[in-house]
Amino acid sequence: MIEKRATQRHRVFKGGTVTFEGSGVACTVRNISDRGAAIDLETPGLLPPSFTLSISCDNFVRHCRAVWRNGRRVGLAFVQ
Repeated sequence: MIEKRATQRHRVFKGGTVTFEGSGVACTVRNISDRGAAIDLETPGLLPPSFTLSISCDNFVRHCRAVWRNGRRVGLAFVQ
C-alpha cells in the first residue's frame, strides 16, 4: 500500500466525542496526526459533512470533515 499522507499518523486508542447539531456521539480515536485522524463509530452513516472531534483526556478539540469511510472507520481531515 502506498502512503499518501503528508504527515505521519500515530497509533492511539482513546475515547473521543464527535459533536454536531447540538448532540454528541462517542467514538474511538485509532490514529492521529497534525492534519487528521481515523475514528471508529457505531453508526458512521449519521455523520454530517463537518463536525467537531474532542478528546477530553488531552484537552483536544478540532473541527473536522470526513474524507473516507470503510465500515465503522472514518478518516478525518482537520479544518484549518
